Amino acid sequence: MYDIIIIGAGVVGSTIARELSKYSLKILMLEKTDDVSNGASKANSGIVHGGYAAKYGTLKGKLCFEGNRMYDKLNKELNFGFKRTGALVIGFDENDEKTLIELYKNGLNNGVNENEMKILYGDEILKIEPNINKDVKVALLAKDVGITSPYEMTIALAENAVNNGVEIKLENEVIKIEEKNDYYIVITNQNSYETKYIINAAGVFSDKISEMVGIKNFHIIPRKGQYIIFHKGYGEIINKVIFQVPTEKGKGILVTPTYHGNLMIGPDAQESSKYDLNTDIETLKYIIRTAKLSVPNIDLKKVLTSFSGIRPTPSTGDFIIEESKERFINVAGIESPGLTSSPAIAKMVLNILKKSGLKLIEKNDFNPYRKPIIIKKDLTYKEVNNMLELNSDEQIICRCEMVSKKEIIDALKRGIPIKSIDAIKRRTRATMGFCQGEFCIPRIKKVISETLNINEDEIPLRGKKSGILPKKVNLNYFKQLDIK
Repeated sequence: MYDIIIIGAGVVGSTIARELSKYSLKILMLEKTDDVSNGASKANSGIVHGGYAAKYGTLKGKLCFEGNRMYDKLNKELNFGFKRTGALVIGFDENDEKTLIELYKNGLNNGVNENEMKILYGDEILKIEPNINKDVKVALLAKDVGITSPYEMTIALAENAVNNGVEIKLENEVIKIEEKNDYYIVITNQNSYETKYIINAAGVFSDKISEMVGIKNFHIIPRKGQYIIFHKGYGEIINKVIFQVPTEKGKGILVTPTYHGNLMIGPDAQESSKYDLNTDIETLKYIIRTAKLSVPNIDLKKVLTSFSGIRPTPSTGDFIIEESKERFINVAGIESPGLTSSPAIAKMVLNILKKSGLKLIEKNDFNPYRKPIIIKKDLTYKEVNNMLELNSDEQIICRCEMVSKKEIIDALKRGIPIKSIDAIKRRTRATMGFCQGEFCIPRIKKVISETLNINEDEIPLRGKKSGILPKKVNLNYFKQLDIK
């Protein structure tokens, strides 16, 4: 019998698991795919939003602000990669200025210090961002905004939770929940598990899980967002995250550097199915044109790939975090700013469990620390080539991202049972470079095969029903868009 079963191993489920691993509890995290971070958590912008972003008086507003303040400490402990770049929300006319002033006031209401935000005009903006559109008249500077790698963060949280005693079972899709007098039986496609408490963190499928125990007071509206990624290093054309004035559909098309130095633009917002992860030429065309309103001279020759993700938009308009039924806690509808809010969401869930009567005894041996997998290297092209055929763990396996055999072996031995190329990609960045895996995939397979003692033909590119492996986009594809 488990004390708690967490359904869903995205950033929310993994943050909750890690928070609860501080206590003497028997915890199981179930995930339907072959790895953690396979849903919205791996396919989003990676922006740690500022306190101005979500409406005051909502759970989103409260938890976004609180979560933002927790990132520096969390990153020091888990080494997933985070830095505060700040952001500019830009406007072009008087109406935009009014909206930006309202965002400023909203930030103050949420708790942001007035020294962390400022309304800028004209040349003040261009001094900060020389490559921005010269027609920008006004901007909100938000200093508390940051960037992270969302899948690396999720992996780090899950690894640390496992290191502190949480069990994780992958490829266990929940198909039924049976209610008993004082416990639940969670039935998956693999097995059945008894538990006192259930925490539903199943993302776009959280409404389906909730309905299994008779709770039907909300539904999830899947909204697809498409992105375009540019070459590593091209993120240096801007200094901060660039937003346009938000609309009722969301924060709109952003232009941002990624934590690892790529440039990224997107996303749009379209209602879709929960399984549709395709990108399409008309939407990518719209994203590029809109992004160029912020930064006009984006070079399409630097495009690397495109991808999409599905957001779990709640019918209620706000996060759903509650004990919806005795010992059944819904953590549902966690769309943007869910990544930012996740550390604060975990604290809120902990408090719900306390009020529900769960006995929480802190461990004396909880270890908050997790070493990074990626080892930063400053190697020349010649040095990389010389290391490609080394007969040691220092051998370079992925030349674009300078990933060594040692890093891949390390990723395979972190307590989460993985064997796909996609899983290695998210942990080490192997296959994320210019060649998009054409050179290194056979080499990665060889390392996985040797380390796990399995045949290479047992190693999939990605697990069944896992999210997306970003598709390499042919440069001619973008030339056909004829974007001016």
